[in-house]
Amino acid sequence: MQYQGQLNWLAAALVAGGLLVGCGGGGGGSSTSGTVGGIQYTINSPAMIAQESDANYDNNVNGLITAATLKHWMNDWVNNRPAGITGKLVILQSSAGPAGAEYIKPDGVNIFTYLSPSSDWVQTRSNGVVETVSMVPGGAAMDALLKKFNIDPSRDMIVAAMGTGSNPNAMAQGRIWYALRYWGVDKAHLAILNGGNQWLNGNGLAAGDFQAAASVPPDNGSFTVKSLHVDNTQLQITAGQLLQLLPGSDSNVKGDGIFIWDARSLGQYSAGQMVERGEDADPDTPGAQACGSATCAPTNPNNYMWSFQNAGARQGHPWGTLQLQYTLMLDATKGYSYKPKADLAAYLAGGTDVNGMGFVGHDYMPVGAGNAYQPGDTVITYCETTFRAMITGIVSTVILGKPTRFYDGAMTEWNSMSNILDKNGNYLLPADSPWLTTTRSFFRPATSSALVNPRTMTDPYAANTNKIINEDKGYKTGESLPSGGGGSIPGNPCGG
Repeated sequence: MQYQGQLNWLAAALVAGGLLVGCGGGGGGSSTSGTVGGIQYTINSPAMIAQESDANYDNNVNGLITAATLKHWMNDWVNNRPAGITGKLVILQSSAGPAGAEYIKPDGVNIFTYLSPSSDWVQTRSNGVVETVSMVPGGAAMDALLKKFNIDPSRDMIVAAMGTGSNPNAMAQGRIWYALRYWGVDKAHLAILNGGNQWLNGNGLAAGDFQAAASVPPDNGSFTVKSLHVDNTQLQITAGQLLQLLPGSDSNVKGDGIFIWDARSLGQYSAGQMVERGEDADPDTPGAQACGSATCAPTNPNNYMWSFQNAGARQGHPWGTLQLQYTLMLDATKGYSYKPKADLAAYLAGGTDVNGMGFVGHDYMPVGAGNAYQPGDTVITYCETTFRAMITGIVSTVILGKPTRFYDGAMTEWNSMSNILDKNGNYLLPADSPWLTTTRSFFRPATSSALVNPRTMTDPYAANTNKIINEDKGYKTGESLPSGGGGSIPGNPCGG
């Protein structure tokens, strides 16, 4: 197909995402292609972006890899590197590891280990309606990172490592993977190292495989994401697209082609109405009374502001979402490595673990085996800022191989799109804005406007919420794609 200008490029991307042809939210199994300025681009659906791990993580040479695989590469990179990789091994650590295992040891010739915290991989950006923190970096920011670390993603193998194993550093690994994959880096050139350095030291790596200092970034790379003629932007779902796909009530709808995963705690999902095992049942006195069952009622359910984050206007969840907290995907006793594939698959299908933990719905009860993810669904995952959801998304798209989309704006963006007063006495969005997400949400508002921070609103009446994706497509192609103007949300193709 030859593209006939800007709108056809956007339309082709929407078709590839399934948003114009069905209710699956972009889970189709094929890619499409088109030509812009004489260059052919491949537009991948979420199913084409996904990759399924081997049941034995030791057998993976991309996606989720283990220390055993990394050690094999380190022993003789030139001869042991995976097929198709002709460049360097570049390890990006989110933090330093503990004493004696600070940084995976580079050789300074073919293997390099750089410190790259999560702040490298996020950027404050506007979706056209509202400005949101912690979004995927734009093209110029990505090119600056490739320059800083001298990465050629068409030749090099890039490994995202935690350094010190922790929940935040596992999230940071996911942000690295997500940004690079979104911008078109091939799955064969990208890996996530399973577990933090404190676990890897003695479980695949040894003391001699670490050193105290990271490699010094050379800041001399020349590769640009414009050279990656692949459009993986369907990895991100926008607020407008999510609004289109939500059901007409807060219920667990099976057979609609989407599975929406809230990676936060039950306390946040329920806006303080319930808590889950390990959360404080008495939030006013942290640690005084921990919930010991799968779910339980807090002591004072009317005092629910403890469940709010980022001075938000409200708390709750989009209709039709199911909740299972991200921490259950990781094994803290093994350096916050991912649990076995079979255990993760059981969770996704609706099963519960030995503690009775599994997906719950709007009634805060476990949905039960067979009542969570359905074959053919596209997973849509989010949290407060899509950091925790990086872990749940890695589970669904990198380990289990399910088509997955990240709602990158997350609840920070979603809750901001409200007709609720902030502490300056201004409504976040006017009552006639077409982008009020309260229309398809369970929520409880802040108990006082004095507790609500203002948000930077770009255009309450924007034509769509695709500004970030349009900017990113345009950065690659040189096209200027439409992102503003009056308008309203198109009808939901799934009904409701």
